[in-house]
Amino acid sequence: MFTKDTLSGKTILITGGGSGLGLAMAKGFAESGANIAICGRTEEKLQKATKEIEEAGESTKAGYYICDVRDHDAVTEMISKIVEDFGSMEGLVNNAAGNFLSASEDLTPGGFKAIVDIVLHGSFNCTHAFGNYLIDNEKEGSILNIVTTYAESTGCAFVLPSACSKAGVLAMTRSLAFEWAEYGIRVNAIAPGPFPTKGAWSRLVPDKLIEKKFINKIPMKRYGEHKELANLATFLMSDMALYMTGESVVIDGGERLQAGQFNFINDLMSRKKLKKAFKAMKPK
Repeated sequence: MFTKDTLSGKTILITGGGSGLGLAMAKGFAESGANIAICGRTEEKLQKATKEIEEAGESTKAGYYICDVRDHDAVTEMISKIVEDFGSMEGLVNNAAGNFLSASEDLTPGGFKAIVDIVLHGSFNCTHAFGNYLIDNEKEGSILNIVTTYAESTGCAFVLPSACSKAGVLAMTRSLAFEWAEYGIRVNAIAPGPFPTKGAWSRLVPDKLIEKKFINKIPMKRYGEHKELANLATFLMSDMALYMTGESVVIDGGERLQAGQFNFINDLMSRKKLKKAFKAMKPK
């Protein structure tokens, strides 16, 4: 579907692009011809990631920027530096995030604030700075926000700061998609299901028993592969999706469908036994 020039002529910033899903998307964009900027707070990680990104794209120019997305002034300065280094900037992926498991009654105000500052405030800061750059220079561009499947309607227990933050980012996605459409700025989101990453998984799925239950509740009975998410992100950032804005695209192997009232029955017995039981329950 994609060629080496699908994203040619685009410079894209991925926040939190030094590892995990951010790095996977950065490599995917590079393979399709984009120039890549990544940012984070750990220089050693960013240096290593930049080399991997350059190796992924034949003619890709890549650079890293040490920046705390919670600081609006620092973000604004970074956007200006990216434009100076690359000549322009056409895309932004708000991927930087944080999360941890906690009973909500045990949350501290500081713990709640830490996640909201990174996810919601950080996404706003980058979006605001990039959006103003595009508007001031009469340029069109694309913004992609990474949210979650529980941001839309269900919320989620034990990750209250993340649920609140991601719901806010989703609302921002749709609000700005409408407001900034007249400027030629597209704003979309991806809501990934379980895509294991080294950092997040150690905090959210700490043992094998939980991991087994996690997989079993996914209808496809497997986790997502990073390349699958990168492919979706590449499509949404490309000119193939020019008429898409304000959308949140779910990629989760059907996990969100567990919300169906009787879905739990699937875990009670084998499909063969289920069909036999259903047949026995049919009215005579």
